Amino acid sequence: MDATDRAIIAELERNGRLTNVEPAHRVGLTTGPCLRRVQRLEADGVIRGYRAVIDPAAVGRSFEVLVDLTLETQDAETVAHFERTMVQAEEVVELRRLFGTPDYFVRVAVADLAAYESFLSRRVMTIPRIKGVTSHFTMKTVKPAP
Repeated sequence: MDATDRAIIAELERNGRLTNVEPAHRVGLTTGPCLRRVQRLEADGVIRGYRAVIDPAAVGRSFEVLVDLTLETQDAETVAHFERTMVQAEEVVELRRLFGTPDYFVRVAVADLAAYESFLSRRVMTIPRIKGVTSHFTMKTVKPAP
């Protein structure tokens, strides 16, 4: 990967809906070579996909909670059940297994505090072998995820 590939990637990260002409022009290529580079980056798995960035308030999910979660044990069955359950929950927008403490970082998006309380008590706290849950409520998002 060279500087031109990195420049193309930067343009597509800013706006994945660009036509092939736009990033080509911005990085100083003609459309043919630019398209071939983008296709190679896609084939190589550097570009994994394109997505729409949705306004959470428009879809009733503007209340975001960051959750630290620890399990009682780390045996394969407990971990697999927990991860499977959390992945299936539409409220969970990000789930990361961590080294050290806590065991997991969970980003939850719901309509409001009542919806979060319901999710926590009806979905999370019914999973066996949960040792601890700490909820962090966002005051302000300073730099959103891309």
